[in-house]
Amino acid sequence: MTKAFYSIHAHGFVRAAVCTPAVLPGDPGFNAAETLRLARDGDAQGCDLMLFPELGLSAYAIDDLFLQDALLKRVEAEVAALAEASKTLKSVLIVGAPVVCEGRLYNGAIAISRGRILGVTPKSFLPNYREYYEKRWFAPGVGVTGLTIDFAGQQVPFGTDLVFQADDLADFIFHLEVCEDFWAPLPPSTAGAMAGALILCNLSASNIVVGKADDREVLCASQSMRCQAAYLYSAAGPGESTTDLAWDGQASIHELGRRLAQTERFPTGSQMAVADIDVGRLRLERMRTPTFNDGAVAAGRPETTFRRVRFAHRPHMDDVGLIRPLDRFPFVPDDPARLDRDCYEAFNIQVQGLMKRIQSTKAKHIVIGVSGGLDSTHALIVAAKAFDAVGLPRENILGFTLPGFATSDGTKANAWALMNGLGITGAEIDIQPTARLMLQEIGHPFADGEPVYDITFENVQAGLRTDYLFRLANQRNGFVLGTGDLSELALGWCTYGVGDQMSHYNVNGGVAKTLIQHLIRWVVKTRQFDDAADATLLSILGTEISPELVPADATGAIQSTQAKVGPYELQDFNLFHITRFGLAPSKVAFLAWHAWRDVAQGHWPENFPDEARNAYDLATIKKWLGVFLFRFFEISQFKRSAMPNGPKVISGGALSPRGDWRAPSDGTARVWLDELDANVP
Repeated sequence: MTKAFYSIHAHGFVRAAVCTPAVLPGDPGFNAAETLRLARDGDAQGCDLMLFPELGLSAYAIDDLFLQDALLKRVEAEVAALAEASKTLKSVLIVGAPVVCEGRLYNGAIAISRGRILGVTPKSFLPNYREYYEKRWFAPGVGVTGLTIDFAGQQVPFGTDLVFQADDLADFIFHLEVCEDFWAPLPPSTAGAMAGALILCNLSASNIVVGKADDREVLCASQSMRCQAAYLYSAAGPGESTTDLAWDGQASIHELGRRLAQTERFPTGSQMAVADIDVGRLRLERMRTPTFNDGAVAAGRPETTFRRVRFAHRPHMDDVGLIRPLDRFPFVPDDPARLDRDCYEAFNIQVQGLMKRIQSTKAKHIVIGVSGGLDSTHALIVAAKAFDAVGLPRENILGFTLPGFATSDGTKANAWALMNGLGITGAEIDIQPTARLMLQEIGHPFADGEPVYDITFENVQAGLRTDYLFRLANQRNGFVLGTGDLSELALGWCTYGVGDQMSHYNVNGGVAKTLIQHLIRWVVKTRQFDDAADATLLSILGTEISPELVPADATGAIQSTQAKVGPYELQDFNLFHITRFGLAPSKVAFLAWHAWRDVAQGHWPENFPDEARNAYDLATIKKWLGVFLFRFFEISQFKRSAMPNGPKVISGGALSPRGDWRAPSDGTARVWLDELDANVP
C-alpha cells in the first residue's frame, strides 16, 4: 500500500461536494446544463459524491407547472442526457426532479453514476402548511418500496427502501432523503443509517426566513451525531422564483456533529463546498457504540428490508490532498471560544472529582509532590480550588519538594514559589542520602562513584519520592494526590508501583499533556489566583519537560523526556486517533502528515507561541508512531491495569481498566508495527 499512501481512498475517505447551482424556474435545459457544469468542476477536484438541491432540474418554486406534461417530459430527457454525460465523470451525482410512477407524481432524488441511473428515492413527507402546498402536486413516498420504473431510458429501482453502495471503495454507502424528511420526528435517513448508510444526503429547496439557517444547522449536526454518520445538505439558491419566497443557498457537510464545510449564503451564482468524509471512522464509531446496533434491532433491523443498490465506483489512487478540518492538537481545540469552554469544563471536572474524594475519605490533608513541572503544578492548583470549595484551609495541602541528583535550581525555585504563592504548607526532603544508601546496598556502580545513570538509578529516586509521600500521608492523616497525566500513562513513562504511577487519587490521569499546558494558561487568563501565582505558572510553562533524574551532560543539557519517548504533541495525536477511534497506524500517519508537515498551514490554538510551532516530515512521524505503538501496546498496559482512581475528563481519553480501555497486560504490538511498516513509506 505504500505507493497509495498519499491517496485519501487508501485511508477510508470519500470526497463529497454540496452544490447550489443557479436555476431558471421551469427551464430544465438551463438547469441541467448548470448542474453538469458544476459536476465537471467537482470531478476535476476529485469528488466522489456530489449533492444538488431538491427539484433542481425543474426548479422548486414553479407551482402548477409541475403538472404540465411538456415540462415533465423535458425533465426526463435532461436526466437521460445527464446520465449519458456522467459516463466521463468519476463523481456520483445526486439530483432532484419530478418523477412519475404508476400515474402519480413524486418529488424524487435521483442517483447517477457513470451513465447509470442507480435509483430514485421519493420524498416521504410533503409539507402542506404555511407557505408550502406540495400535496397539490406530489404523492407522498411513505410506504413506496420494492418498485422498479422505466425512467430516462433505463430500468431504475424506485422507493424509499434504497441504500447505495460502491463495490470497490470500502464504506462508500449513502442514503437519500428530501428536504421536509429531516424535519419529521423520525427522518427516513435514520432508518437508512441503521440499514448501513454512512453518508446521509438531503436534497432541499427550503426557502429562507429569519432564523431558519440556525434551525437547519441544528438538524444537520444532530442527525449526523445521532446516526453516527455524515450528513450532506443542499438548499436551493440563486434563480429560484421570488414571487413569494426567498432563497439563501445554504449547503453544508457535517460529520459526527461537526461541520466540515459550508457554502456562502445568498450567493449571486453557482457554488459548492467540498470536504473529505472519514467513512472509515464512522464505521468504527458504530462498531464501538452498541446503542446504535440496539437501535437497529429495536427498529426491526432495517438492513433486512432495504434494497442495497451496488455500483462500480472505480476510485482513483491519486494524491488529491486532504480537504477537512484537522486538529494538530486533538485534545486542544483551535477555536478560542471552544478552547475556553473545554478548559473550564476540564478544570472543574478535576476539581469536582477531588472534592468528592476529600469528602468521602473525610481526610483533613492531602500530600502532593511538587516538582516545579507541568503535571504537579496543575494537580496542585486543582487541589487549591478543591480545598476552597469544600471549606478547608489551603494550609492543609501538604506540598513536598523532593530534590534528587538532577533536580535543577530553577524547578525547585518554581516549586517553592508556587507553594508559597498558593498558601499551602510546603516542606523539602532531600532524597539524595537515602537514595545513595539504597544504591549502595543493592550494589549499584553509582554508589562507588561511577557515572552510571540507568533505569535502576532513575527508579530508585522515583520510587523513594513516592514512598516518602505515602508514609507522609500515613503520618499526617491524609492521602497522596497523584500528578501523572494521560500521555505518560499511554507511553508507560512512569515508575510502576512505588513510583509516580501510584497514588491514592489522581486528578490528571484523564488529561493529556498538551491540554495541561492550556489548562494552566486558562487558569492564568481567568485569574483563578493572584498575580504572584500567575507569574510562577507562566514561568513553569516555559520549562523543559524532564523527569530530572539524570544529571546534565558535559554540555549542560538536561534529561529530556521528549527526546526519549517523542514529542508529546505527536504522541497525543497518535493517542487520540488510536484509542478514540481505533484507526490503523498508516491512517494515523497519513493524518499526522497532513496536520504537521507545514507550520503555515491550518490553525493553531489561541496564543500558541510562534517559537513552539513545529513541523514534522513523514519519516519523523513514522519513527515516533512506531515508538508509541511499541510502548502503548506491548510494554505499558500492566501499569494502566493498576492505575489509581481519577475522573475521566476527555471523550475517549481515559485509560482506566474501569473505564474506556481494557487490554491484556501481556499483549504484543506486532500487528500494529507490521501495519505501519507495510503501509507507510
